[in-house]
Amino acid sequence: MFERFGDLPLHVLVIHLTVLVLPVGALTAIAFALVPKWRWLLRWPALLLGLGSLVCAFVAKKSGEAFVAAVPQLNQLVKVHRDRGNLLFLFCIVFAVVAVAAFLVLSGPSALASGKGSKETKSRPLELLVSAVVVVIGIVVIYQTIRTGDAGAKAVWNGQLPAK
Repeated sequence: MFERFGDLPLHVLVIHLTVLVLPVGALTAIAFALVPKWRWLLRWPALLLGLGSLVCAFVAKKSGEAFVAAVPQLNQLVKVHRDRGNLLFLFCIVFAVVAVAAFLVLSGPSALASGKGSKETKSRPLELLVSAVVVVIGIVVIYQTIRTGDAGAKAVWNGQLPAK
């Protein structure tokens, strides 16, 4: 199921989506956590991108495993990439949980002139804690996405491009 999309390995296609969605989701969640007056605008995108990040990471992981199973000689070449990808998947699980928590906990104004739909602070310390965790896990997801992608690119392209 995760091996091919048409004539191409699914992993090659899905990593491009993953490399886009994970950092954009993390940056959206960080902005949601740090800028209370934008929360009315970012609440749903932060939640959906947080959950979408987990889906993308899962499909990238499974399609990568299927790719290596189909081409076993890649096994040693992509060891570092696979290890970093497994760690990234774990971070994405945490990120998705934190995105849901932020969606439920963080207060913010409404876009409506009447003020309907605004979310009031229930616990300021809890709000600060959730905001801090969102920022930390968001930065970790961005950093690990870069490290994982770099390891994959080096496994594929190292020594294949002409010298400058």
